[in-house]
Amino acid sequence: MKEIQHRSECPISFSLDYIGDKWILLILRDLIFTNKCSYGDFLTSDEKIATNILADRLKLLEANEFIKSEVSPEKKNKFIYSLTEKGIDLIPAIVELMIWGSKYNPPGAKEVIKKIKTDKEGTIRQLREKLLAKVKSNADSMQ
Repeated sequence: MKEIQHRSECPISFSLDYIGDKWILLILRDLIFTNKCSYGDFLTSDEKIATNILADRLKLLEANEFIKSEVSPEKKNKFIYSLTEKGIDLIPAIVELMIWGSKYNPPGAKEVIKKIKTDKEGTIRQLREKLLAKVKSNADSMQ
């Protein structure tokens, strides 16, 4: 796992130190917009992330508390990843990146973009509520 070195106190630089990597954003995308939640699931994404990079980025995201992992109830050697509240707080930024990307590359994520363009705030609120409920449910089941 690469160590994060902050180059300045600029908020943009600070943010990019954590989420400025293509693979980090794609893992977060999968956790927010798809049902992908395991190492194997992330490997099936169209971008074809290498196994060593995926393992490194998952460790980095977990070490910096954007995601958490739990042992799968079905398979003891499988981990299930989910967003933390810190990760969920990135939804508006990721939605804005999707809107910008769809403007210059229209074919991607048509249904999600259509929903966002119709009601961006409502879509963000729905995603946050869904993912926060999942976080709360996971926390309750751990007690």
